[in-house]
Parts: sequence; structure tokens; C-alpha cells
Amino acid sequence: MSRRSGILEFAVLGLLRESPMHGYELRKRLNTSLGVFRAFSYGTLYPCLKTLLANGWLVEEPGNTHEDALAAPLAGRRAKIVYRLTAEGKEHFEELLSQTGPDAYEDEHFAARFAFFGQTSRDVRMRVLEGRRSRLEERLEKMRASLARTRERLDDYTLELQRHGMESVEREVRWLNELIESERAGRDVKGSATEGPAQQDTTTGSTGGLPRRGDTPATDTPDDTAT
Repeated sequence: MSRRSGILEFAVLGLLRESPMHGYELRKRLNTSLGVFRAFSYGTLYPCLKTLLANGWLVEEPGNTHEDALAAPLAGRRAKIVYRLTAEGKEHFEELLSQTGPDAYEDEHFAARFAFFGQTSRDVRMRVLEGRRSRLEERLEKMRASLARTRERLDDYTLELQRHGMESVEREVRWLNELIESERAGRDVKGSATEGPAQQDTTTGSTGGLPRRGDTPATDTPDDTAT
């Protein structure tokens, strides 16, 4: 499995864990809710769905809404198929949510992982956030060292571009620091302290620790387009 297809499978499982959906609804949610999938085609989504079906993590069901019931006879085509997560699919997704290895905080994975933090336990969120911060701090150190070596050889525009890249990474590090501080303090999504010890739900995860402030992450994730 390629890294990008693995991210897409993770996101599809996570969205279907919330509720069953048509393929069109899935594509729309992936486009609007997860920036990493802003531009990708049905030619990318449906092979992913076929793989998940073959693994027994999804099942296909006929649409059961009134509009779906009318679609086939009126349009001369079959009603939309609804995709639903199976018990095995839920178990597999929860296993993926618990993973905190390097893939969880690399550029290509972090945005998708963060989008499902509401379903992730606090201890896992902390490990992913700290891993992401550590990775960016390493990147920032290398960028600063490179700039120091090449500053005199760069023209003004190239120099400004490198400074912009460094500022983006610095901004994300500050944002991560805020998130980590909030997680440690056990604050809820509004930033207020919770009563008593932070609660953990290993199935759905606590939604604590997500302040509605600061900058958004500056991940440079390429769009997933059909080949």
C-alpha cells in the first residue's frame, strides 16, 4: 500500500465511522473537511472503496431515502449505493487511531490524523503532537543552518522565500505548543479547565485540548489527483 492510499483509506474509514455515506457524500466531505484531499477524483476514491470492501471493512447497501428510491426509475439508473463501516472496519480504524509512529506526524499524514483527534484518546493525541513538534524543530534547525551557509549567495527573492518557509514552520511550532499546553492542562475545546482529572475514552477519545485560537498548521501536503 502506498503512503498516500493509506492516508485516503484512513480518512474514508474515519468519515464512515461517523455515519454511512454515498460515494458522492464521501468525496464532498473529503474535499471540504480534509484539506489534504482538496483535489482528487472518483478514479482515486472508488479503487480505495473496493479495497476496503474486499478487506471486509465496509459493506455496500442500497440507498434508503425517498430521493434514492425515485432515482432509478426516473433517471433510468440504479439507486445510489451507501457505504457502511462493519464491526471489523471500526476495529481496524481504532487500531489505526492508536498508532503514534513517525507516519502519524509526517506532512502527508498529520493533517488527516489531526482531523480525527476528536475520536482519538488524549494520550495518543499528545504523542502525535509531540512527535510532530519534534520533527518540525529538527526541520527548522536544518533550515536555519542552511540559510546561514548560503545567505550571501542568494538573491533577495530567494532569500525572502526561504525566510517565508522558516516563518511557516515557526508558526506551526507555536501552534503545536499551544495545543500541547492545552492537552496537558486538560482544557476542553473552549480552553477552560475541566473538573477533576482529564477523562480518556479509548473508543471515541476525549475532545479536550483543542483551543480555538492560534494559527493553523502549515503542512505542505500535495493534493491527491487521479493519474
